[in-house]
Amino acid sequence: MKKFNIRDFYSEVKEELSKVNWPTRAATISTSLVVLVVVGMIAVYLGVVDLVVSRLASIIMG
Repeated sequence: MKKFNIRDFYSEVKEELSKVNWPTRAATISTSLVVLVVVGMIAVYLGVVDLVVSRLASIIMG
């Protein structure tokens, strides 16, 4: 078993990170906006469903 060497570890991490295809700033912003819009839509949907179910429950329980 190879002995752990912190310098080798960090040099390998640096080498692997240089291979990563990082997104552009514009791509990051646009995908973040899509995520925020979808989360907002889901929040509104769940809020409406919660309101309807709570009103139905209050009507049924009197």
